Amino acid sequence: MSSPFVMVQAGDRDVKVTNPDKVMFPARGETKLDLVEYYLAVEGPLMAAMADRPTLMERYPDGASGKSFFQKRVPDGAPDWLDTAVVATPNGTTSNALVLADIAHVVWAANLGCLGFHPWPIRASNPGITDELRIDLDPVRGITFEHLRAAASDVRALLAELGIVCFPKTTGSKGIHIHVSLHPNWDGYSVRAAAVALARELERRHGDRLTASWWKEERGTRVFVDYNQNAPHKTVFGAWSVRARVGAQVSTPFAWDELADVHPDELTMAVVVERVRAFGDPWAELHTGPQDLTPLLEMSRADFASGLPDAPWPPVYPKMPHEPPRVAPSRARRD
Repeated sequence: MSSPFVMVQAGDRDVKVTNPDKVMFPARGETKLDLVEYYLAVEGPLMAAMADRPTLMERYPDGASGKSFFQKRVPDGAPDWLDTAVVATPNGTTSNALVLADIAHVVWAANLGCLGFHPWPIRASNPGITDELRIDLDPVRGITFEHLRAAASDVRALLAELGIVCFPKTTGSKGIHIHVSLHPNWDGYSVRAAAVALARELERRHGDRLTASWWKEERGTRVFVDYNQNAPHKTVFGAWSVRARVGAQVSTPFAWDELADVHPDELTMAVVVERVRAFGDPWAELHTGPQDLTPLLEMSRADFASGLPDAPWPPVYPKMPHEPPRVAPSRARRD
């Protein structure tokens, strides 16, 4: 008979893990306790990436093969030691979100079946400032991971020209994220403007392979540089977070010299723990080297000066100044 719960030492706290033998990942039979022990094993790099960040929880109470829901609000009955922060949606609705203050908070969420931490690019201690630029290389039909590797190299080269250092990770699924740590000088609107400028310049240079086109009908078989992942209030799948895939794949930071060899399907919980033990945190310099966004903001201003409007925003956002009509080009032509 399985144990109804175990107490787990997580930092300075004992955290209850209920139904520890519940299988969360069917491919190899990893359990909820295996998930918790994974997070304890990668505590150092995980907390370096997500500490003090409000976080959206993606919950799978019945494991990776079951139904899921996103939870922005901390549920009733949460322990009184849990840190939270008020966050807002684009329409102004607020909620009390989990803040990953320490590893005990991660274990508490994992016990709820959280298979996916989606952190905001802000700190609970300084919510008006966005301190990360997040470049999402989004695969579309016909795009392979090899295409994403080439796109990631293009992003790195352009940012290097601008004196900006960036760091890659797998998404745990089919994509690649590239993160830039920022000096605490800009809000989310400025960071999105910088992301738009980056995407447009990448398309100018590599238009046969990369696109900044928001409308799917215009992308063709090109990697989409999703600038809107930097829109205020947006989150992305967190570094070191385990995906709801039956093989327990992890969104894994890696070194640039691994780009040609890394593959997301191979980066499971067990593999990632061994990587961290052997090589440490490939994002260590990300966390100690904030970058200057000014060169990208200068590119953004140049684009506006040349007559380019703002790029389209996601539909959940109110209409923005200088935004073009929010309608697919083919529909606009029909109208």
